[in-house]
Amino acid sequence: MPRVCDLPPPENNVRLPGMVRPPDRVLLDYLASYDPHVSRLALAVREVVLEEAPGAIESISKGYAVAIGFSFTGKPLRDGFCHIATYGSHVNLGFNRGALLPDPNGVLAGSGKLIRHITIRDEDDLNRPSVRRFLQAAIEQVKQAPPIPGKRSKPRR
Repeated sequence: MPRVCDLPPPENNVRLPGMVRPPDRVLLDYLASYDPHVSRLALAVREVVLEEAPGAIESISKGYAVAIGFSFTGKPLRDGFCHIATYGSHVNLGFNRGALLPDPNGVLAGSGKLIRHITIRDEDDLNRPSVRRFLQAAIEQVKQAPPIPGKRSKPRR
């Protein structure tokens, strides 16, 4: 069963130099099982997201991958604009409504109804200007759009 915690509870945060917001201890513990390169890459992707959306609320979960969902409401499934999924050799930066984002150069991968992603294997991938452009577009999109259809705001009884 995935464990989820919303950030920031300050007493659990760890200060790392130059970070917009320190990562939660739970996130660092989850990432400790990955290769150090992948762990650092996940934290670097997180940092880019938070630079573009400093007011975003993070939701951490661990299942087959360590994931961080980002929203402005604390409801990453319903109102999220992006997420990070950490795998053995790379990190995906996913966009919850990515299929609706303009992508004339075919940068985004995925074939589902809504979600698209960019695979990040190294710092060069992360530093491509399109990464921040997609983040900015996803942030604007979620501010203007209604919640994703079919996502419940209240648990079913």
